[in-house]
Amino acid sequence: MTIASRPSTVIEADTYTVRRTIDITASVDAVWSAVTEPAHISAWFGTTVLDGTGAGATGTISWPEHGSIPLRVEAIDPQHSVSYRWSNDDAKGAFPEQLDEEDSTVFTFTLEPTDDGTRLTVVETGFDHTSEPAGNMDEHRKGWDYELDELIALLEGAA
Repeated sequence: MTIASRPSTVIEADTYTVRRTIDITASVDAVWSAVTEPAHISAWFGTTVLDGTGAGATGTISWPEHGSIPLRVEAIDPQHSVSYRWSNDDAKGAFPEQLDEEDSTVFTFTLEPTDDGTRLTVVETGFDHTSEPAGNMDEHRKGWDYELDELIALLEGAA
């Protein structure tokens, strides 16, 4: 299956959620490392720095066009799921320098083994707390399409 033929991210407007499920021809161990280890996350997502490991670890994720965005590991179930909370724009459209529970969303990666590798689902919730829920959901929908395609390319050797 080519990257272009994989399902796109969908918006679930009634629950202020974006979701994408993809199958990756890579082991659960490889996908787990790619979504939990800062050096691996930085290879496909944004430059990630975490102070510590496990639930409660804090840090940043950054892109040239957005700067550094505060990040915290919310929950972790090794080899199965990891949830991150990250800042989103506040009511004024600015990104807070500190993680703010009121202006943040949570994204969770869930991994399931398949016959050919791993099924990865990302679900991001909490857009009702952002300045423009519909616009932010659409931006993150596009972002997850792009970023998860980068992850597929990296893990399947097409990067």
